[in-house]
Amino acid sequence: MAAMLVCALWEAGLLASVQHVFLLRQAEVSEIVAPQEWISLLLILSAGIFAGLSVERMGARRAVLFVAGAIVLGCASSFLASYFLQLDVVFAPAALSVLASAALVQLARLWQVDLMLTRNMRHVAAQTHALEGGAANARLMSGLRLLETVLPLEEAVIFQPDENNHLAPAARLRQGTTGVPEAKTHFAWREGVELCERAVKAGKMMMMMAETGDGPASIALPLRHEGRAVGALLVRLYEGFDESDRPLLAAVSAQMARNFQREEARKQVLEKDFFDFISVHAAERRLASFGIVSGLMTEQRFGAQALAETSDGHAVAYLDGTLAYINPTMLKAARLTEDLARKLDIFGLLDLFRTGVFDEPSIAVRRVLQTGDAYERELHYVERNQTLELRIALITERARGVEESEESAPQPLCLSVTIRDVTRIKEYEKLKSDMISLMSHELRTPITSINGFAELLAMDETIPAESREFLTIISNESQRLSRMINTFLAVTQLEAADKQEVLKIPLKLDDVVRETLASLQPVAKKKRIRLIEQPASRMPPVAADKSLITQVVANLVGNAIKYSPERTTVTVSTVLEADAVRVQVEDRGYGIPPESIDKVWEKFYRVARDGQEKDEESTGLGLAFVREVVEQHGGEVLVESEVGRGSTFSFTLPRL
Repeated sequence: MAAMLVCALWEAGLLASVQHVFLLRQAEVSEIVAPQEWISLLLILSAGIFAGLSVERMGARRAVLFVAGAIVLGCASSFLASYFLQLDVVFAPAALSVLASAALVQLARLWQVDLMLTRNMRHVAAQTHALEGGAANARLMSGLRLLETVLPLEEAVIFQPDENNHLAPAARLRQGTTGVPEAKTHFAWREGVELCERAVKAGKMMMMMAETGDGPASIALPLRHEGRAVGALLVRLYEGFDESDRPLLAAVSAQMARNFQREEARKQVLEKDFFDFISVHAAERRLASFGIVSGLMTEQRFGAQALAETSDGHAVAYLDGTLAYINPTMLKAARLTEDLARKLDIFGLLDLFRTGVFDEPSIAVRRVLQTGDAYERELHYVERNQTLELRIALITERARGVEESEESAPQPLCLSVTIRDVTRIKEYEKLKSDMISLMSHELRTPITSINGFAELLAMDETIPAESREFLTIISNESQRLSRMINTFLAVTQLEAADKQEVLKIPLKLDDVVRETLASLQPVAKKKRIRLIEQPASRMPPVAADKSLITQVVANLVGNAIKYSPERTTVTVSTVLEADAVRVQVEDRGYGIPPESIDKVWEKFYRVARDGQEKDEESTGLGLAFVREVVEQHGGEVLVESEVGRGSTFSFTLPRL
């Protein structure tokens, strides 16, 4: 287009005077011959295309050498051809075509870059970021309330420039009325506005103190961000100003300036316009949008500083393995100095924590990157009597307010390494284990003796009937205490055991149910309760510990028998689901109140029925044991109940 415009100017004769400047004519030569018109036009167009393609392909900086060389060569050719051959090579229009084409191509490239920059800035400005903490107006009022908490505040006002660049109030926090005359209040307001205008103009804090120095004071601070004034803060104190509060006011005003600037930039319309590149107003809007990025970078820097105050060791690594941040606790755990840490990557850091169960850090990192699941291990160091918990996790970000789909899949951001010293916790757990062992050995023996001797004495017919009744009570209570201890020990051992220690074998739950019901038939008949089994056909096996699952079924069926009235039924069903097998125990008992449904799985919790005390025979540990076993097998427990109509307890185990 530039070359065609030059062709039109040349054709109209507007370039004749310039063209003669680059021609040398001998004295005896009256006229210099120009080539045919179509050849001249072809030369002008070719020169423009050559220059435009050079700038487009190589960039202006590299192409300038070729373009300048071509112009110099063309100028020399024009002088020589006109002097010796009396031939006009149309250098002037060709050179003008070269310069115009190169300039317009470079301008187009700058315009495209500017459009992309504008689009990206608009995208960043429109996003709500994770650490913003709420809407701008709410944050302004929160800042004023913070000042009210720490300062003897009478009034605080935030001003922002209006369309005429005059300060107008944007947020205000004021204490109750003080009985000051209205005229004096208006005067104080004008005085405060003038103080703010002077502070904005000077770019620094301005104060107006009482003559005594300890009376009311007014302080005005300019709200500036990236060297640009975006408003002012006026603070009125009913006491004198303490210089030690100056850093506080400076910090709060800086935060308010960032909030103000961000909200102001978001309100501006950043529509794509052809004239944005040459519009000063559009450039100012882009500059305001960049202020959002700068403000967010300033605010989000405190993430790393917050990690420095935690008691756990934290390290953050980019996805290329480079360490971005290590907090002091991690340096201490790895026994590193800051200088040595700068030379390490994530693998070098993890190598410092190698131990028996963690001897291939690269495999752990690869597993985290492949699956997205966190890698967790407990590391034992016998030589230094220390136990550490290691966690390697992939940190991802998902756009808020967007439903999960392939397009909105979590975007990986970085890798996080966390180290926690659990040495003291493990010592407490060992103390707990020792106490349990003490209960197991030291309590069972006297309880067994009490129960045995009580039963022997109760069998002696020479003892009075009332005494034998007391001995029977002693025997029953000692047996209940023994059952409570056994159940408590079983639950505690399950909690402390690693899941891998459970012996899992292929097991058919319908067989377990059938065997359990057969063993509990005498108990049910004694209470005149009918046990009904409803097995499903072709039930697939599950991976489970037969002994533990048998205890689970026995606990559920035993509870159903215990809490059902006479002449009712207890139905046990085995149901095949999509990827699991469910066992249901349904009774026609008293039911569970709604407020107790979520608590029945807790240890020592016992349900109290209306008008009755809690069942003293119950330990409150049976259902806690059921939940521990089922969850350790990767299953879930469920209870449904209605008071007066019965309950249905069920659990699922993953099928093979």
